[in-house]
Order: sequence, then structure tokens, then C-alpha cells
Amino acid sequence: MFPKENKYFFPAEWHPHIATWLSYPVNIDTWEDRLPKVFPSYFEFIRTIAKSEKVRINLDKAKYQSEFEANLEKFSVPKENIEIFDHPTNDSWCRDHGPGILINHENNSRLVLDWEYNAWGGKYPPYDSDNAIPKKIANVIQTEFVSPGIVMEGGSVEFNDQGTVMTSRSCLLNKNRNPHLSQKQIEEFLINYYGVEQVLWIEDGIAGDDTDGHIDDTVRFINTDTVVTMVEPKVSDGNHTILKENLELLKKMRLLDGRKLNIIEIEMPEPVIDSGLRLPASYANFYISNAHVIVPTYRCKNDDKALKTLEQCFPGRTITGIDSTEIIWGLGSFHCLSQQEPKGNFI
Repeated sequence: MFPKENKYFFPAEWHPHIATWLSYPVNIDTWEDRLPKVFPSYFEFIRTIAKSEKVRINLDKAKYQSEFEANLEKFSVPKENIEIFDHPTNDSWCRDHGPGILINHENNSRLVLDWEYNAWGGKYPPYDSDNAIPKKIANVIQTEFVSPGIVMEGGSVEFNDQGTVMTSRSCLLNKNRNPHLSQKQIEEFLINYYGVEQVLWIEDGIAGDDTDGHIDDTVRFINTDTVVTMVEPKVSDGNHTILKENLELLKKMRLLDGRKLNIIEIEMPEPVIDSGLRLPASYANFYISNAHVIVPTYRCKNDDKALKTLEQCFPGRTITGIDSTEIIWGLGSFHCLSQQEPKGNFI
């Protein structure tokens, strides 16, 4: 039986967490000589999450445990809520290679989704260690897993906790993922395995995004009927038309009960260009922990506006901006780095 038939669903990110899973950044091909510059913000990210939940780290213990622990000390991160697991990875993007963890509507038991992972269409081999992570985490949390057998990434899907998933055509319908599947068939996988009733589609992602348009850089649910969406007012900017088209689609969408979406617009940061490359800098790549909303910032005038807007969106959580100017060189930010482990009733 599919998870949906057994009353499982994928909870929204604001559902209470036991932990956040991260994969320690080690890939020189991703970070080049900038890797040491990533660590101040990365360990500030860990410190902030650990104030309200566990932080569970995937890494190769033989190679990196001593370095990781030295960095905890260097950046003054308390160790009490930090757990290390001997899970070697190829790269650091746990949102995409980590598990989707479902909860049962009736008894709150959990189930791990073990989607296939191919590094965004085979762009960055090898990825075999990353693809093995969901089963390893299922073993750690003593939970069964189910393997749907198709490629899916956590950054490509966004949930409202009430039966709706939103995604982008540019990513999920890309022939470098599941070329044998039609849109209808992909919708069936989303519905049957994530336990939703409705799939809403935007078109595309932002400039510089090597994932082919992950939605966690463009549109995010902040409650069951409200989204924040990125906009670019400068007509000359490469993101202007893309984001305008997505906004028009959002305005036409209806939820399961017929309601329109409440739409909150956030202006994109000024372009982040490094070594001639346009990087996928976006405020939408925030992460919702139990007590905080951790927002990437980019040393520009729009940072404060974005943080103030998000403060109004998340009463009861502290909005924490962390500089992502170095991290974004790896083509992702805090949401891309993290995957939540939601609570069941037995913990």
C-alpha cells in the first residue's frame, strides 16, 4: 500500500521537530578554496537551531569528526544538542539527499521516504553516498522506510500541512529526473507518497539555480493558506519575468476548499555576482526551526526589508538573519542545507 492509504502525510516545516539533519560541508568541488569562509555562518546556523532542537550531523567520522568538533569549539557552539553520525556524504545539501519523514494521522508513527537522488539530473557525480542517507537515517531513528523508485528532491516541494503540495514544472518535469513519467504520473507519486490531495504548479526558478528551479528559492508556505513569494521589480533583471509569471499563477490558484492564497511579496536581494557568476541568492531559502526562522542575508539594502516582512509572517518565532554571501557560492543556502525530523508521539 502507498503511505497515503496508510494515513501517512508529510508535515509542513513548522510542525514541531525532534531534530534538524545536516550534512557537513566537505566537497572541494562545490566550495573550492572558499570552504573555510563558509564555516562562520554554517556554525552560526547550527548554534541557532540547537537552541530549540537537536542538530544531527552526517559526516565521515574517520575523516572529519575531529575537524567538526574543533570547529564547534572555535565558533563557540555548545555541544549539548549536537549529535554526530558516521554517515559519509558526497556533498552538503541535506534538503535534497536527506529523507522525507512522514507522520501517521491516526497514531503519529513515522515513516521514511527514500526517494532516489541523482545530484539534480546527474550534474555532479558521484552521489552514491548521498543517495544512501535516507536508509541510514531510518535506521538511526528506528523507523521503516519505503522507496518509491523515482528521483525527488526535498527542495523541489513545498507543503501547507492541509493536503497541498506546490512545486515547479521546470524541475519535476525536467527530463534529467524521471524522463519516463508524465506530469500526471508525477502528480500520482506526490499524492500517494507524500499523502497530499492537491498539486499546485509554478513554472520556473531563479537565475543561477543549478537545480532547474527548486521552489524553495521562489515560493514558501508560511501557514495553510499563505505564501511568501519572491519578486524582482527591476525589469532589466533576469529574474523579473520569471517571478512575475509565478506571481500571476499564484493569484489564480485555489486551495482544496476553494480559498485563494494569501500572497506576501518579498523583493529579491541585489544580484550576488562572484567571479562572473550570477548566484541564486534568495530570501525564500529560509529554514523554520522550532524557535527561529533562519534567513539568508547578502550584505545589501534589501536584507532588512526582508527580515521585517518575515517578522510579521511568523509570530512566536524569532527571525534570525545569517550572512549567506559565502555559502551561496555553493549554489544553495540554509534551507538547502537542512532537513527536519518531525516529532511523533513516541519520542
